[in-house]
Amino acid sequence: MANYRAFARSGHLPTLLAAFLYFDFSFAVWVLNGAMGPFITEQFHLTQGQVGLMVSIPTLAGAFMRFPLGVLSQYIGRKSAAIVEMSAIVIALLYGFLFVKSFHDVLAMGVLLGIAGASFGVALSLGSGWFPPKYKGLAMGIAGAGNSGTAIAALFAPRLATHFGWQHVYGFAALFMLLPLLVMILFAKEPPDTEHQSLRQHLHCLLERDGWAFNFVYIITFGGFIGLATFLPSFFVKQFHVSKIEAGTLTVFATLTGSATRVVGGWFGDRVGGITTLSVVFLIAIAGLFGLVASPSLLATTLLFMLCFAALGAGNGAAFQLVPLRWPVTTAIAGSMIGEIGALGGGILPNLLGQSKQHTGSYSTGFILYAALALCILLMLRMVSRSWVGNWIGKGGRALEPVVLAEPDEAIAAD
Repeated sequence: MANYRAFARSGHLPTLLAAFLYFDFSFAVWVLNGAMGPFITEQFHLTQGQVGLMVSIPTLAGAFMRFPLGVLSQYIGRKSAAIVEMSAIVIALLYGFLFVKSFHDVLAMGVLLGIAGASFGVALSLGSGWFPPKYKGLAMGIAGAGNSGTAIAALFAPRLATHFGWQHVYGFAALFMLLPLLVMILFAKEPPDTEHQSLRQHLHCLLERDGWAFNFVYIITFGGFIGLATFLPSFFVKQFHVSKIEAGTLTVFATLTGSATRVVGGWFGDRVGGITTLSVVFLIAIAGLFGLVASPSLLATTLLFMLCFAALGAGNGAAFQLVPLRWPVTTAIAGSMIGEIGALGGGILPNLLGQSKQHTGSYSTGFILYAALALCILLMLRMVSRSWVGNWIGKGGRALEPVVLAEPDEAIAAD
């Protein structure tokens, strides 16, 4: 309780709440087409390849939009940038409600939904900006818990689509987005820790070998998380012929598991090391993916997906336990770029699974290829991290213990 009070007094909780709601609702909008995938597929008679393309477009568009929003936030402030983005999201959703009538319109709408996916960097920076360094990790974790928006979309979108039609879900989402928008306007305050990052600083991570090592890791952990989250509703309907509402509920079980274990991954990273934690969760995810190749029962498949999501979520937390150790001065810059590249990776798995089903009649090839990619990246991480230990991290990826210099008198006594 005392620690909570110290945390609460050290920052501005209304801004943290506003950042959480902003990220949570934005994340729900970002994956909306995936949550409604079975309805859209039924109306337009889509192939599985088309489904993979449809659910991956918002993910890719969101990744590309993160950097422009980050630049905008430097000129007008993070609170103002969040307000501008949420206003744009409401307009985009109203467009979807009024004008989306064909599959090509759905694809165009996917690009507009990408606006919501740009919220990551601004939301986390806004939420943690009022807190001192010793509490920034916790503040970022609370704001980052907004990725539970995937569960919100999977839970409510199918039910609303069943009763009102899937186009109307865009209209409901526009109405719901007014809540975080109003909370942001009324209660949030611009943090005092202003950062001005040049384009050269922001892109420098792309020129570093270590930066690309983290990029590839996050392509699997976060890219796999968002990719599976958007494709699962369509997968459950196609593979097991469950109802669209049941598919959404099963997706909720999996995505909530991944959201919850993000904090666990960071906690284990602090104690046993981020490299060790990542190695374990990668192996768990790979084993889960290979387990799915056997096309087990609905119950076993759901449990395997929950296992995969738990591993991927923990991997996200472990990866960002390491980022501030590698880039202690430019954590926000490096984290933003890694997040962008990881989000781009979210388009890989839906397309692999969709093409696999369309051309082979089974999802197995897609799972095998993604598991093989994850294994290659794990081997790369183990090789590259050898040069990290003793340099900027301790054994297993733990933070290096600070070196305490002896006082002059103590040094003489020791001699």
